[in-house]
Amino acid sequence: MQRKNGKLTEGSVGRHLLNMALPVLVGITTMMGQSFIDAYFLGMVGDRALAAFAFGFPVLMIVTSVAIGLGAGTSSVVARAIGAGDERRARRLATDSLILSFLITVVICVIGVLSINPLFRLLGAPGDMIPLIRGFMLILYSGVPFVVVGMVGMASMRATGDTRLPSTLMILGAILNVALDPIFIFGLGPVPALGLNGAAVAALLARGAIFLGAIYLLRGRLNMISFNKPDAAELRKSWRDILHVGIPAAATNAIVPIVTAIITAMIATYGPHAVAGFGVASRIESLVLVMFYALSAVIGPFVGQNLSVGSQERILESLRLSMLFCVVSGLVVAALLALVSGYLPTIFSDSQEVVRVGTLFLLLAPIGYAGYGLVMAINAAFNGMGKPMPGVVVSLMRTVFLYVPLALVGRYFFDIAGIFVAYALANIITGFVAYAWIRKVVRETCR
Repeated sequence: MQRKNGKLTEGSVGRHLLNMALPVLVGITTMMGQSFIDAYFLGMVGDRALAAFAFGFPVLMIVTSVAIGLGAGTSSVVARAIGAGDERRARRLATDSLILSFLITVVICVIGVLSINPLFRLLGAPGDMIPLIRGFMLILYSGVPFVVVGMVGMASMRATGDTRLPSTLMILGAILNVALDPIFIFGLGPVPALGLNGAAVAALLARGAIFLGAIYLLRGRLNMISFNKPDAAELRKSWRDILHVGIPAAATNAIVPIVTAIITAMIATYGPHAVAGFGVASRIESLVLVMFYALSAVIGPFVGQNLSVGSQERILESLRLSMLFCVVSGLVVAALLALVSGYLPTIFSDSQEVVRVGTLFLLLAPIGYAGYGLVMAINAAFNGMGKPMPGVVVSLMRTVFLYVPLALVGRYFFDIAGIFVAYALANIITGFVAYAWIRKVVRETCR
């Protein structure tokens, strides 16, 4: 491994964050853009395909949450080992995290496949859509190991302070996915038109390529994978350290899709077209929130390395800059989306109801994006400190204790618009409570 200790513990805080975040921003933007194009192609297939995709979205988010949680645990322990100058331990942790993530994905795949029919009935999917959803999800579940192990590998890369390599992988994977989409969705030559299932096949192949690239770079470029047989005691310690952050981080991220599933069930009472409109708006939201995803991907490694040397002021400065960025960019994005809210949903569907629901979401929900960005960044910072439980509390507060109750009240008085207003309010309140909390924790930890 190239010597990397102290890389983020010296120099301009703002410059480090910017230099790390820009490649991640480009990479995630490309991935989200690919998801945006997926939704566009599925809109050409029909509203049923869009609705099926929207029903599957919360489940896909839960799987991604497991990957994010394991990645957060890996990034936290690897970054702190690098900050402390223990490169052998960092390499062992990176290797053991890949073994752990592979074993966990096997369990996820088995549970996922066995629960498809009852789960989507519970989510409110019409009976005639279950076969369509089942075929789509079977293909996606087969790619879970590629998704999870690949994301965990990229988290190890970011822990070193190198965000360019994982971002390059994301860009190349997204380009491959977009190139394969029309081939498998609409058919080309000997490849039959697979519709919704074609989008799943394209995603499977692209994620497989990212997985192979991550393993190659970790071993060949960064020397962060060891092929030596692990000592059983050290392996258990690695897994314990990773899961100390990884389990709460995964739970924190899993809370969001679970609540999204509840909200989807609420919206399903207005019909499949409303679900499709919500799904379209959610894809647009994912694309515009990439800046917050990028920030949350880099703030954890930065905080982790600086915590190892007790640099309170550098951590507090990174949090202050993060707060300013979230507020300013969140307000700008909300204003821009309000201007184009009536147009964007029409790209995906000509259904009046799909467009109406999508437009309503894009007018109301973005008001709270500044708070949502703060929540993502602060949870990542807590994980970087090796203190994941506050992040769990923050996410529970935002979703379970604020969003769901407010959505129920909002729906009662204002129908579907009340659900979207509840989302904005929950984000705003939680974001600024979380910011005050982490500043207090940093001062107590770095005394």
